[in-house]
Amino acid sequence: MNLDSLLQKLKMEHLQLGLDSICEHAAKQELDYRAFLTQALSEEWHGRHQKGFESRLKQARLPWVKTVEEFDFTFQPSIDRKLIRELSGLGFIERNENVVLLGPPGVGKTHLAIALAVKAAEAGHRVMFLPLDKLLSTLLKAKQENRLERQLQLLIYPKLLVLDEIGYLPMSREEASLFFRLVNRRYERASTILTSNKSFIDWGDVFGDQAIATAILDRLLHHSTTLNIKGDSYRLKDKRKAGMLTSLPEEETPTTT
Repeated sequence: MNLDSLLQKLKMEHLQLGLDSICEHAAKQELDYRAFLTQALSEEWHGRHQKGFESRLKQARLPWVKTVEEFDFTFQPSIDRKLIRELSGLGFIERNENVVLLGPPGVGKTHLAIALAVKAAEAGHRVMFLPLDKLLSTLLKAKQENRLERQLQLLIYPKLLVLDEIGYLPMSREEASLFFRLVNRRYERASTILTSNKSFIDWGDVFGDQAIATAILDRLLHHSTTLNIKGDSYRLKDKRKAGMLTSLPEEETPTTT
């Protein structure tokens, strides 16, 4: 059996594609057998890792790919860089904790949420991103079709679930109840990142019921990190510089819990 056949049977497609260049490099560097084998297997591992990462990104349904490194911290100095670095280490996912990003539109909440989701996917975690309106329509449709339990199971499965834009539209009591069921199912089982333009004291209005809002917050915040972001919209910064817009009132000083 020749080498190509062996690599095919072992399903080492990445090593097979890069083998010639690896052999050439090994000859030039006069690598010993152990060093050559390490390099060859590293080529296969990196290829598989990248393929898995790309697959997880596709399954995550991210609206775009953003990274922590791309975030403009100079425009939002209120954000604690040390805290973002700590969250990027993904310890909160290992501990099944949540992250809540609060602040007005355009301050970077969704960017940071997506960036943490990308980190999680790169680390091998299953990730899913859903705007709140999409989540609610999915749950309502599942309930109408008598498959709500199955849909909830699908939403519990991701190790990290990102729910974007909570508070932009008020919920009906039925929608709030479905949202609570999801939060309750994921409580202490998996991590959730939420972004919202409303402070916690306004969540009673968002969910249309103070009791439901309290129950949701009780589970979300029990094991969580909350980041309140103040500042102007990054998307409108050029217009503001040109004098076309005035600055927005400042929000609360950012805190973490």
